[in-house]
Amino acid sequence: MSLVSKKSANTKVIFKHLCDQMDKLNMKLVSVEEVKAQANLAKQANNLLNYELNKGIAKAKFENLIINEIEDSHERSI
Repeated sequence: MSLVSKKSANTKVIFKHLCDQMDKLNMKLVSVEEVKAQANLAKQANNLLNYELNKGIAKAKFENLIINEIEDSHERSI
């Protein structure tokens, strides 16, 4: 099982997924526990998107700023 998703994500996609989950919850197609778990995952994904946005802003603001890439350090540890 891969921990890296092949799907792209943005806040619009995450928000749509959460709205779909709320609709399913209202129709009793999923449990409250499942929706809570999905909401926690969406929160983590949104935190990563915010990190990437803030990193981009920092790079644009400070020319000589060196930021270690999470992906690079992860690939070296494998």
